[in-house]
Amino acid sequence: MQRMDVMETIVIQSAEAEGKEAALSAADSDLSKAEFIWTLQATWHLVNMRLEMEQAFDQPVCKKKKLWDVVSDKVNAKLSESSDTSVAVSAHECDLKWRNLLATYRKNRERVKKLGVAAVHWPFFKAMHQVLGRSRDQPQHKVEQAVTSKRFTPILPTPPPVVTASPCASRAPQDVLQLYMELQERKMNMWAQQKALEERKIDAINNLAQAIAGLAHRSGTQGHTDGQ
Repeated sequence: MQRMDVMETIVIQSAEAEGKEAALSAADSDLSKAEFIWTLQATWHLVNMRLEMEQAFDQPVCKKKKLWDVVSDKVNAKLSESSDTSVAVSAHECDLKWRNLLATYRKNRERVKKLGVAAVHWPFFKAMHQVLGRSRDQPQHKVEQAVTSKRFTPILPTPPPVVTASPCASRAPQDVLQLYMELQERKMNMWAQQKALEERKIDAINNLAQAIAGLAHRSGTQGHTDGQ
């Protein structure tokens, strides 16, 4: 009889242990499915960690997934130190949150251009602008960084040939106009002289024709008189 009581006690304890293990497993499963909440402190951790790695993210060729894994690990470590949450944040969640922060930063940046810094009250703007403002305002920085990252010698443009300015090119507009007028006047004079020469030729031809006609008339008249 006592043996049966002992066996029943063992079975009951075993069942209770299995029930506790199942409850703990269910609790762990629910905990893993819990949604991460972005508190102000958690967002600050993300901003600080992401800005520290801006140079790595800004490389022309980099594996963003691995970088976001590093960011999420650092954020989770900071949250564990302060015991802000028991839910870990994933690399994908950090990436999405940063995209939203960037969109808000760009809106506030345009607001600063129109209304000034005093019009912006977003808590993350100053920290993000100190790091992102330089690279966003200087696109040449990215070009130089992309060039230096490549292992090749860039082809520099060939300088244009040096052209010696002609004397006419150095003239003032008034001088050029005066020169043009002088050339036109010379052309007109040459044309007038040529016209006068042509008129003289015509007059000479007419005079010659009249002289020939006069001689012919005289020869005809003299011959008629001699015949009589």
